[in-house]
Amino acid sequence: MAVKNYKVPVRKCVGCMGQSGKKELLRVVRSKDGAVSLDPTGKMSGRGAYLCKDGKCLATARKKRSLSRALKCEIPDEVYSMLENEIN
Repeated sequence: MAVKNYKVPVRKCVGCMGQSGKKELLRVVRSKDGAVSLDPTGKMSGRGAYLCKDGKCLATARKKRSLSRALKCEIPDEVYSMLENEIN
């Protein structure tokens, strides 16, 4: 009996621009009403961006404002603090 090899979805981190499996990254989503939040399931509807679970990637994304560009909106400080708590 042959074992099926399933394709693992790969996403790019907006901080370091490295590629990783979707399950290994944190997803930040902007909903249609403009609310930005952390998506632990990876299935919320809206525009999403991914970050590595690394403090350096978060600091780089914040400094370069790449998370804001990816979501096409301003990111509140509360979202950055939630991401810092999730990483640590």
